Amino acid sequence: MELFIAVLVLLVLIGLSNILNRFVPFIPVPLIQIALGVAIALLPAGVHLPLNPELFFVLFIAPLLYNDGKRTPRHELWNLRAPILLLALGLVFVTVVVAGYAIHWLIPTIPLPAAFALAAILSPTDAVAVGAMAGRVHLPKSIHRLLEGEALMNDASGLVAFKFAIAATVTGVFSLAEASFSFLIIAIGGLLVGAVLSFLLIRLGVWIRRLGMEDVTIHMLLQILTPFVIYLVSEEIGVSGILAVVAGGIIHAIERDRTESVQLKMQVVSASTWSVILFILNGLVFVILGVQIPDVLSTIFVNVSFNNLQVLGYVGLISLLLLLLRFVWIYLFWQGNEWFRKKSPIGKPRLQEISIISLSGVRGAVTLAGAFSIPYVLQDGSPFPERDLIIFLAAGVILFTLIAASVFLPVLAKNDEKTTDGSQQTTERKAKDIMLNAAIRAVKSEMTDENKAAALAVVSDLSKYIRQAAGQLTAGKRKDILKQETAINLIGTRAERREIENMLDENVIASEAAFKCNSWLDRKEMMLANRTNTQMMFSISEIGRVLGHLFTNRTEKPDQPFMIENADLFRQVKLRTSEAAIKAIRAHMNDGNRPVALSVIAKYERVIARLRSWNQGKTEDPFNQEKLELQMVAIQEQRNTVQQLYENGEINRDVAAKLRRFINDVEATVLKNS
Repeated sequence: MELFIAVLVLLVLIGLSNILNRFVPFIPVPLIQIALGVAIALLPAGVHLPLNPELFFVLFIAPLLYNDGKRTPRHELWNLRAPILLLALGLVFVTVVVAGYAIHWLIPTIPLPAAFALAAILSPTDAVAVGAMAGRVHLPKSIHRLLEGEALMNDASGLVAFKFAIAATVTGVFSLAEASFSFLIIAIGGLLVGAVLSFLLIRLGVWIRRLGMEDVTIHMLLQILTPFVIYLVSEEIGVSGILAVVAGGIIHAIERDRTESVQLKMQVVSASTWSVILFILNGLVFVILGVQIPDVLSTIFVNVSFNNLQVLGYVGLISLLLLLLRFVWIYLFWQGNEWFRKKSPIGKPRLQEISIISLSGVRGAVTLAGAFSIPYVLQDGSPFPERDLIIFLAAGVILFTLIAASVFLPVLAKNDEKTTDGSQQTTERKAKDIMLNAAIRAVKSEMTDENKAAALAVVSDLSKYIRQAAGQLTAGKRKDILKQETAINLIGTRAERREIENMLDENVIASEAAFKCNSWLDRKEMMLANRTNTQMMFSISEIGRVLGHLFTNRTEKPDQPFMIENADLFRQVKLRTSEAAIKAIRAHMNDGNRPVALSVIAKYERVIARLRSWNQGKTEDPFNQEKLELQMVAIQEQRNTVQQLYENGEINRDVAAKLRRFINDVEATVLKNS
């Protein structure tokens, strides 16, 4: 029961941290969550959760890295493979050697192998922390992807180096050749095992689907279990579970892209489910980190053998050394190496960009979990040298890098944004396009035979927004769009006329009824032709209302009794002619006229929906209610997409605010017209 209450408290703190961030947006959510964790641990009856490293890695790190591998663009990672490997492998081992010797020189009571172990666990950047920091500021896309790729890969290299350093400390034996060979086996084996297991689990899902089990919940459960299965099996085999889940996420993304059009509903449910899971896991990582800090600090601060100011100085010096090593490493390869610069898609970054990359090397919960995994005793039974101090230094470096990134990254990134106002406008247009296309996919996933007319109407409206966002509805383009719409309407009208002739041949309608219908189509075609010549901005519905008003008050009055007496027949005619018009328009639809064609089809579908509801004896038209529901689905999906783009660092706070205002305006208009 105590554990259950503790978990509930942590979940409440996650929600509270996001609320507080609204009032203090200049403080990143991770720091707020760490502070709340510290506060709840300091209370007399506070939460105290012992950190089990193995459980922490499988419960938190595995699904988070799996998701990172799933959503990180593969082609961009491949293009950045050289700088990613230099940071994830080269910088890690340079850090282990240089920082290891420096720590041993600075703190002689820490043996050299143990100093290497501390340097190794401090070398990997934390994917969760990097994502949280990058989400607050607008980083250049290539730098953001570089940091993501580095964080995905360097956990494995850092943890492997840490493992061998700990083994050397415990046993007193170390072989460089054996360590290098083991690293290759562990890394390559992890990638292969993760890819194979992910492929097999995907095939299992396909097999279940072939059995006729299309229930989304079953497939979603299989997807949630995937990272845990991959990690546990990989670790049991003896390869890197971290690289395995990353590889598994990439394989899942490949399969998702291949079947996106077939399993659209599954994609929507998956995105929604994972967004909740990741929100909780990301928050728990930092809250749990905060809960551990008081115990870690008190162990050192209450120990009379340590000078508190001195150990705090150690934290500062080690943190600055790590930042300096990172800065120098990046500078040497990007600024001083002409060959490497040509191979790298980043090109030659400025000192400002190098500083951003250096400060973004945030350490996180992976470092602390690794430090807690240090054994208490050596092989001979003696205590592990300075274990408490090593854990304290690891926690201190985590806090130092988080605070430094929180303070200086926004300043550096903000200065960079001032020089890229034009690119920000481009980013806003691209983000709006992504947002609206996501809304279209969400609406299509909800489309059924019953709400098809409403769904197409919503998709048509969203497509217009996309054209507007892309600047396609300028004065010069409107004429072409009007011509397209007129041509599509004429295709539909002529298809209606052919269907009337077919019905006449089939003796479904009499010649008098066919004449009445054709007369209306004649007037409709005439108005469409005039519209092309005079640029009259009428829609089909507006033309119908104008004609109805004119002819009802004048020449059509004598025909009203005939129309009323044969209302059922004319509804049947209109139903068939509308279906024929849709079929003809679809036959002529191509990439050039697709948005306009879908808009016209949506109007025909609305007519069909109304006629069918009338035939079924329904007095109320369900179209408006269905359209409102789908519009709200689209609006919510747009909000989710903006939040995801912001968290991924693809848009900054200003762009996100503009997009949210746009969504709010659309929502207000929808609710006003409903």
